[in-house]
Amino acid sequence: MTPQTTGSNRRRELITFFVLAFGIWPIVAVSVVGGYGFLVWMFQILYGPPGPPGH
Repeated sequence: MTPQTTGSNRRRELITFFVLAFGIWPIVAVSVVGGYGFLVWMFQILYGPPGPPGH
């Protein structure tokens, strides 16, 4: 391997890392947490909040 090819691969790997670390994964994390919160919210709309039944 030539030094230029190694540097090019390293640069491409760094760009890929930053896109994943600061672009895609935060969106995925927010989507998963938001989706879970939405499911809990809809469940509580249909079946009421947790706890003992009301009067």
